[in-house]
Amino acid sequence: MSGKGSFGFHPRFLTMVMAKLVPHGEASVHPIRFSQLGDAQKAETLQQCRELTDSIYPGLDVEREIRAVDDQHLGDTVLIMNESGLAAFAVCHSGAGSEAGSGVCYVKFAAARSGRTAERDFLMLLRGCEQFAVERKATRLLAGVNTGRSQAYRLMLSQRFRAELLGLVMERGNEAGYNHEGVYLIDDWR
Repeated sequence: MSGKGSFGFHPRFLTMVMAKLVPHGEASVHPIRFSQLGDAQKAETLQQCRELTDSIYPGLDVEREIRAVDDQHLGDTVLIMNESGLAAFAVCHSGAGSEAGSGVCYVKFAAARSGRTAERDFLMLLRGCEQFAVERKATRLLAGVNTGRSQAYRLMLSQRFRAELLGLVMERGNEAGYNHEGVYLIDDWR
C-alpha cells in the first residue's frame, strides 16, 4: 500500500472535525486566558504565539484570529505556560454569535511547541480547552485535526474525541506543510 489509505490518499490528506461531550468535573488544569492579560502582556504573548507557529511552519501566524476573538468577544485564547514560556495555545470560539454557536466550544486553531514535551503540553492544552468550555457552559467541544499529524490525532482519540465530519485537504504539489508526524496542531479553516 506504500503508506496510502484505502482510497489512494496519503493519510495527511484526511481531515476531520472531532467532537466530545464536555466533562463537568473538577478542573485538572487552570489555563491563562488571553483576555485576562494587560496590553503589554498581550503584545508579548502574540510574539510568543508567532514564534511557536513559525517554528512549526515558517510564516504561519494566527495573530489576526487571536485579536478578532478577543476584540469581538467571540471566545478566548487558552494559554499553557511552562518554565520556558508559552508551551501551547488554542484559539477558541464559544457561544451565540461565534463560529461555535450556542452550547459549543469550537477550537479554531491550537498548537503545542514541538519538542520533547509537546505531547504533554498538547494534552494540557486539550484539558485547558475543556476547562474553558465548562466555564462557558458549553456541552460539546469541537476541534479539527488532520490524520497526517498522527500523534495529535491519536491523543485526541484517547481523550474521547470522535470523528463527526470528514474531509480532504487539497495541497499544492506534494508538500506536507504542517500535516506530518511530530506536529501537535488543531485547525479547521472551513
